[in-house]
Amino acid sequence: MKKLSVLFAAAMMVVSVGMAKAQKIATLDVAGILNAMPEKKKADAEITTFVNAKQAEMKKKAEAAQAKYALYTKEAPTKTEAENKARGEEMQKLQEEMAQMEEKMRKDATAKQDLLFEPIEKKLMEIVTKVAKANGYDYIMDANSTGLVYKAGPDATPAVKKELGL
Repeated sequence: MKKLSVLFAAAMMVVSVGMAKAQKIATLDVAGILNAMPEKKKADAEITTFVNAKQAEMKKKAEAAQAKYALYTKEAPTKTEAENKARGEEMQKLQEEMAQMEEKMRKDATAKQDLLFEPIEKKLMEIVTKVAKANGYDYIMDANSTGLVYKAGPDATPAVKKELGL
């Protein structure tokens, strides 16, 4: 009985090794392909323009707040305690508005990026699927992934770039 279970285990190992070898695995430089796509370059430029405009707006507001703070600091000795307290509260409110504005800018930039990148990622995934099916790949792993332990299979990057016309 013991020999039978050892024989069965050995047979299962041979079958599983045979199945593993039957799978075709390729690697893909996802970042390299995305960075080469004109759509991605355009989206990156749009996001950069958006962020730069928002940062300029924030900088202008920050400069105005700094000028107001300098004026309030200079005039503080000549003002009443109530006026100085009100001005302090006004400055704190301005600081909170700036923080909210910055947070909103980050959220808006992330939402814009997600909106712009969604069709790009969809297009890439459709092409990757097409290349995988055409070449019989069972798996395509990102060549830049830190989780990748062994990389000796074929590289699908050239085939995907060819399909994208890059």
